[in-house]
Amino acid sequence: MRDQHVTLRVPGAGPPTAAIDPPVSVICVASSWEDSRGAFADAARWFVRTTAMVGDRWERSGLGEWDLRALVGHTSRSLLTVEAYLARPAAAVAITSAAGYFRATRAAAAGPAVATRGREAGSALGADPPSAVARIAERVLELVARQDGTELVTTIAGGMRLADYLPTRTFELAVHTSDLATALGIAPRVPATAAAQALHIVVDLAIAGDLAGPLLLAATGRPGPPAGFSVL
Repeated sequence: MRDQHVTLRVPGAGPPTAAIDPPVSVICVASSWEDSRGAFADAARWFVRTTAMVGDRWERSGLGEWDLRALVGHTSRSLLTVEAYLARPAAAVAITSAAGYFRATRAAAAGPAVATRGREAGSALGADPPSAVARIAERVLELVARQDGTELVTTIAGGMRLADYLPTRTFELAVHTSDLATALGIAPRVPATAAAQALHIVVDLAIAGDLAGPLLLAATGRPGPPAGFSVL
């Protein structure tokens, strides 16, 4: 089994410079394959439960230009891409961490194709989206349960080990199910396992992007971060 690590850089002493100081010590938060798989399963099941609460509100606003159907469709891709990528084995590893994946796909994630794919995925859920989402989740969770995390998958960012890619899907499920719950007027209670893994990625991205300060201030009740603040 491989461990996932979130690396926290502790700046060295001395006057500030424009460059990022090299790490003096490293704090690692390890997550086993079983833990990652469990977090993914908990996030998927929370998504299924929340989707079942939409009722007849599928055409209501979900997130940005998406209605609730498109938001659920986009979120369902967090499951479907695992299935699709496992069917396309990679020859080599190009991306070695979840945070690295998000950095590599930053431009693509901001493009108009994402919104289009969300709408298409929502339409593909058919007349009974909750049942379709439940079937997808059951199928993908059974598939993941048969893996050991060392499998090489071909993602849009390049080859990755499944153990490195799966946390990106847990992150997406945690964030977008929170979006869905918020749109439904429900408190977004992210399962603890999924929340921990998603927040580890947030920390890694914030440190790499020199955004730890604004994130810490926002998280501790200081005046809000600038408009559009994001670690992604």
